[in-house]
Amino acid sequence: MVKPSKIVPRPGSTPGTGRRDSGRIASNAIRDSAAGEECTFQIAGVCNGRTDTTVLCHLPDESHGMARKADDISSAFGCDACHAVLDGRAPYNWQPGEKDFYMRRGMVRTLRRLREKGLLIIKGVA
Repeated sequence: MVKPSKIVPRPGSTPGTGRRDSGRIASNAIRDSAAGEECTFQIAGVCNGRTDTTVLCHLPDESHGMARKADDISSAFGCDACHAVLDGRAPYNWQPGEKDFYMRRGMVRTLRRLREKGLLIIKGVA
């Protein structure tokens, strides 16, 4: 029989969450870079394609909580229409898995765009 190992949290981590508590990741440069960008969610039948309404939309993750927004890396460029349905400020009949699909797609597209703009640097990637 294998004896279970004792789980010891890493220094600076929050026990039981598997994440480091190194403070909120916030960047004015990332937030400001959303201005004039295309919506990366592009929710079918919702997206208005207006780049003048694009903002950095924070997505739910383990870094947010009561009175605390998610980190700026858990976000995507979104038009006001897509942002409103994702936040629940506008009605939308989500199908199972659809909301998660659009949030993930928007975040990945945004991370790629941030890399193109030089705001996200990944070691080993040219």
